[in-house]
Amino acid sequence: MKVLGLISGTSHDGIDAAVVDFALQGDVLHGHITATASTPYDPALRARIRAALPPAATTLAEVCALDTLIGQAFADAAAAAPPVDAVCSHGQTAYHWVDGTRALGTLQLGQPAWIAERLGVPVVADVRSRDITAGGQGAPLVAHLDALLLAGLPGRAAALNLGGIANITVPGPRAWDTGPANALIDAAVLRTGAHPAGYDVDGAIAARGRVDEALLADLLAEPYYRLPPPKSTGKELFHSGYLDAALAQRSVEPADLVATLTALTARTVADAARGADVDTLVVSGGGAANPTLLRVLAAELPGVRIVPSDELGAPRDAKEAIAFALIGWQTLHGLPATLPACTGATGARVLGAIVPGAGPLRLPAPPPAPPTALHLTPDAGT
Repeated sequence: MKVLGLISGTSHDGIDAAVVDFALQGDVLHGHITATASTPYDPALRARIRAALPPAATTLAEVCALDTLIGQAFADAAAAAPPVDAVCSHGQTAYHWVDGTRALGTLQLGQPAWIAERLGVPVVADVRSRDITAGGQGAPLVAHLDALLLAGLPGRAAALNLGGIANITVPGPRAWDTGPANALIDAAVLRTGAHPAGYDVDGAIAARGRVDEALLADLLAEPYYRLPPPKSTGKELFHSGYLDAALAQRSVEPADLVATLTALTARTVADAARGADVDTLVVSGGGAANPTLLRVLAAELPGVRIVPSDELGAPRDAKEAIAFALIGWQTLHGLPATLPACTGATGARVLGAIVPGAGPLRLPAPPPAPPTALHLTPDAGT
């Protein structure tokens, strides 16, 4: 079964896509990655998304409009991919409602009916809500992919995704959001106008700066870091207003600010990795392309091998899209795609709602047993 996974992450810069052709052989699921792509949002749409996200106020009219416009953008991205049997669309997170250690709700925009109408195939969507109704955080859902990919690796390997928010899957397995990865760095670049791209390209700004140790200490006092996992967070906490409050009584040079926030990401990730006594860290996400962040992280974790997820067959820029293709395959086969120890739910759940395609909805029979490992093989050039 060929499944297209679609996601726009917490950096809300565009839509990542991955087509994976899945075949179950015994208890091992084989995934042939036939295509990956990243489609930037139209600048006007990205500006509207950014303007509607916390800490900004918005209206139901704007939420409705964004649900349609994002859904149409996802349908365009899906139509540009090779033909598939099904789609799993994560959409764009607009709000992740967390009260202390408990997730109460989550909202992803991007109406999946636009994709189903455009492609004529079933679409799995709204994948986080079911885990939350079972008492879970609804995140990090990539932990299911991580656990299958890491199965059988020697030593104590962990998986780290550095998107807007950083999440880690450690042996056990256990998983949680460690805190900001690129969220505050991007906010600082936008705030100071340090680069027209709106992010620290190749970590060059941080490389020029010096860490403000007093500011770093204040940022590390954030209560979220001391909460026990499982836990989840997002731009509802780590947004531009959070950064403005931290800088209210300070004057920090732009390069020093970006260097300090890069150190914050590295320190909070390293604390999580040290606590789990890992010896290998498999890294993916946009932050995996930031050599300054990886250098600072390596200095925090001497003796820990840091490798890109490409070494396990998952291209670092497409791993989350692959994870949602996997979730789609699991859901369509009637299989749970959550790990209760990672999300905190009372049990594993089949995720999402299915929007039928053009014809009758025919689901495959569930396999005798769920897969215990995943082997990914990318096409050359993906």
